[in-house]
Amino acid sequence: MTAGDEGLPRTRRVRYKGTHPRRFEDKYKELDPAAHAAELRKVMERGHTPAGTHRPICVREILEALAPKSGETFLDATLGYGGHAQELLPRLLPGGRLFGLDVDPLELPRTEARLRALGFGDDVLTVRRMNFAGIAGLLPEAGGFDGVLADLGVSSMQIDNPTRGFTYKAEGPLDLRLNPGRGRPASALLQAASEEDLEEILRENADEPNAAILARALHGRTVATTTQLAGLVREALRGAFREAERQRELRKVLQRTFQALRIAVNDEFTVLDQFLALLPRCLKPGGRVAILTFHSGEDRRVKKAFQAGRREGLYRDAAPEPVRPSPEEQRANPRSSGAKLRWAIR
Repeated sequence: MTAGDEGLPRTRRVRYKGTHPRRFEDKYKELDPAAHAAELRKVMERGHTPAGTHRPICVREILEALAPKSGETFLDATLGYGGHAQELLPRLLPGGRLFGLDVDPLELPRTEARLRALGFGDDVLTVRRMNFAGIAGLLPEAGGFDGVLADLGVSSMQIDNPTRGFTYKAEGPLDLRLNPGRGRPASALLQAASEEDLEEILRENADEPNAAILARALHGRTVATTTQLAGLVREALRGAFREAERQRELRKVLQRTFQALRIAVNDEFTVLDQFLALLPRCLKPGGRVAILTFHSGEDRRVKKAFQAGRREGLYRDAAPEPVRPSPEEQRANPRSSGAKLRWAIR
């Protein structure tokens, strides 16, 4: 404090106890990555994703599939934390342009601010808060795309923040909406859905083998928080697994249950089908598309759309098999282990 500051109250940054805070909002080092780069490196070296950030997956493989070149027009249909965009943008210069889309009104401004701070102005980066099912609406401005990337699913920022309700690991409202300002939260969906609807949601959206048992246990229940839902799932499957495998199997069921509800709340499969149907006419001749999926329901849709596109002459080539993250990437970032990358060329 300088001499001119005398009389002003001294303020101190709130500090947490210990070296590993449990509360998300206390993780100030990880939530301010620019000021604490060394601490973030340590977290990543342990194979973890720092709170409030997202590690882009299959970067090398995506760059190989999309082959961005200077002067080209690209679309990042799921901007997220901006990790993939940060790799694409320099390769489009000079003269190129990237459109970045996301529906999340909370994370999108932060991501745009990070990318702007790296020097990417309006001349090269256009950010829109919109669903990628509206891709055709960009054509008058973009004139078609040389490359399109879609990284499906939910980001680490959303998973890590308990107030978003995406994880069973922390107490929070049972929400699961990618855009909290639209639609109804998962708690309302559970309240309104019939037992048959719940069973179908669990089967179709997550291939959950215990769908009937869980639907019966959840139907008609008022479930306001993530931990309440997790407790009901555990109780419904009490005695279902051998003791030695109980924790591991319950963790899988919880992940699938939250995934199934999230897909239903955000109508993700309908949105993905619309996007896949519009893609071919939004690509320029020779345009490339790469889509990163994280579960079988997404991957099946992408695979079938690319196969149908080849038969109909909409694509001249497509990945015969999905590309998986390397063993090294899976060890360094366990959240990448379920990812599959498929590509196609117009």
